[in-house]
Amino acid sequence: MTETAALRTAPLRARAEIDLAALRANVRTLRALAPGAALMAVVKSDGYGHGAVPCARAAVAAGATWLGTATPEEALALRAADGLDDVRIMCWLWTPGGPWREAVEARLDVSVSGMWALREAVAAAREAGAPARVHLKADTGLGRNGCQPGDDWADLVGEALRAEREGLVTITGLWSHFACADEPGHPSIDAQLGQFREMVAYAEQRGARPEVRHIANSPATLTRPDSHLDLVRTGIAIYGISPSPELGSPADFGLRPVMTLAASVALVKRVPGGHGVSYGHRYITPGATTLGLIPVGYADGIPRHASSAGPVLVNGKWRTVAGRIAMDQFVVDLGGEEPAPGTEAVLFGPGDRGEPTAEDWAQAAGTIAYEIVTRIGTRVPRVYVNVAR
Repeated sequence: MTETAALRTAPLRARAEIDLAALRANVRTLRALAPGAALMAVVKSDGYGHGAVPCARAAVAAGATWLGTATPEEALALRAADGLDDVRIMCWLWTPGGPWREAVEARLDVSVSGMWALREAVAAAREAGAPARVHLKADTGLGRNGCQPGDDWADLVGEALRAEREGLVTITGLWSHFACADEPGHPSIDAQLGQFREMVAYAEQRGARPEVRHIANSPATLTRPDSHLDLVRTGIAIYGISPSPELGSPADFGLRPVMTLAASVALVKRVPGGHGVSYGHRYITPGATTLGLIPVGYADGIPRHASSAGPVLVNGKWRTVAGRIAMDQFVVDLGGEEPAPGTEAVLFGPGDRGEPTAEDWAQAAGTIAYEIVTRIGTRVPRVYVNVAR
């Protein structure tokens, strides 16, 4: 990931401006919504495309006491970063043969969903001469990672408690993940929360004393205070994006989008009516007009599915992608206007300057805003503003 302290006016082909003041404010807002729980800032996938380390530091400065990643490699990179040595860091997506010993030595909290993972964690603890911090994950109905209720859970809990008595693991957490928390009123939400309480009760009755019990993700943090328990895991919400339009807009929750994606108009030219635009000529100019070339494409993470639909703000007016989005560029019909080359074209941002939002692009591409921000590629420099607290 390229980082720069350049200003908005720097002559970059494209840039993703990351407002760390907005991120800090979002974290404080989310903490206020769950005052009885600790807050984990999830910075997986390079901070949902925003930059893991700068966003982690900003989140911790705003009161996050945990950081979360998917892979152990992401977690180890955070632990090695300046200023994050003493923060609790959890990672949950493991495969056999992973860097278990490195995780133990780095004091990471690791997720365990089955016997194979517990055994690898125990073996790593023996090698490292220190206990592994483990969170036992319960599959309460999502059907992805996690241990099934019943005999499988009983066996995992029993084996983990035996390892804990031997000083090889510390059961620091019990956790699960919602399937439909972004769908208000979905019956699975109550069902999963009830199942989780039962599985936690079973583990605690047999002697588990977890530091944290956690199931709430961003949408549950926003809408289900009964699920907050000891820790909330906030991902997309800390970046100021609503987990679902059905739940409300970012502003409805007091959140502000953190990323603004912009590019410099590379070319403006006049063309006659009937002129084909981009591959396949899926757009034909309806009359004499001007076309603007925007120098980003699907190699930069601009979704090709948003061809002929993606919105862009140029010179204070919304324009729409004209024809297909190519690997490195796309075109907008400027309707006869002739902005100078180098004029800023804003693909998305908070929306308060009249620009589109990541949600607008998600609607245009038939996806979710999570994907829009996360997929912005490494060719686009991240420009960090409001870095100081």
